[in-house]
Amino acid sequence: MIKRIQRRLAQLSELLRKVDDLQKAVGRLEARLGEVPGDREKPLREYEFRVFSQWGEDGIIQHLIRRVPVANTDFVEFGVQDYKESNTRFLLQNDNWSGLVMDSCAADIETIRDDMLYYRHNLRAVCAFIDRDNINRLITENGVSGDIGLLSIDIDGNDYWIWEAIDCITPRIVICEYDNLLGPALAVVSPYDRLFEKTRAHYSYLYGGASLSALTRLARGKGYSLIGSNSAGNNAFFVRDDLLGTIRPVSPEETFVRAQFRNSRDTDGALTFLGYEESLAIIGDMPLLNLETGTMIRVRDISYRAPQP
Repeated sequence: MIKRIQRRLAQLSELLRKVDDLQKAVGRLEARLGEVPGDREKPLREYEFRVFSQWGEDGIIQHLIRRVPVANTDFVEFGVQDYKESNTRFLLQNDNWSGLVMDSCAADIETIRDDMLYYRHNLRAVCAFIDRDNINRLITENGVSGDIGLLSIDIDGNDYWIWEAIDCITPRIVICEYDNLLGPALAVVSPYDRLFEKTRAHYSYLYGGASLSALTRLARGKGYSLIGSNSAGNNAFFVRDDLLGTIRPVSPEETFVRAQFRNSRDTDGALTFLGYEESLAIIGDMPLLNLETGTMIRVRDISYRAPQP
């Protein structure tokens, strides 16, 4: 019986490896098809394809590493959960980049370390609850510093504040999650809370994050330009100004798209599938910091109303 179970587990492991290889092969084909010599420059989202990313970030990243010269192929990504869905896994496996990934869940980090990719590639997985006071130490003590290829931030709430704090690396490409509900125009962000968690902040899972304009404002101060967003309407892409070349910066209003995903919850944690107006209303009393004026407002004070798709 034990030997039979071991054989089954070995067969399952081999099947998973083949599925992984198939995903990478499809991704490589997508990358080749997406790049046509002499083709017009398209909006960033038109280069999307998905291998391991949640949405179409894999394709956008492949496009960008062909446009942006990268001397040091290191990446840092945090908020990766078990790394099955991430922005850097295809870079690791397809392009042989090296990297540091972090998440606060010990079980997820253990899953990453048990994965075959952990010995096949130069990856370090670290369990840590990230805040703006420890982020630079966590990065540097794990052997990453200076000019690196890519930084990806997705921690559901404090993304703005963590990026603002990072000064130990100067990534050439930055991907950062933004809060689609806050619209493209106002530079607003939820106040910093070191222990922020979406479900603790508001039961709906809708509150917490920064507007696209807020991230663009922060990026400018750090020497980066917004160059586009994904079609899902939750990830923004920035390139360091000294490496833009012919890449054209865009405004938040130009690249913003209305998100179609509906991830609102009720008090029991069940999905309620609220639309845009309903989602804003349910978190209307929650506070936001207006970065332009330095004053506190409420979500209900946002004047932007998303057009119908």
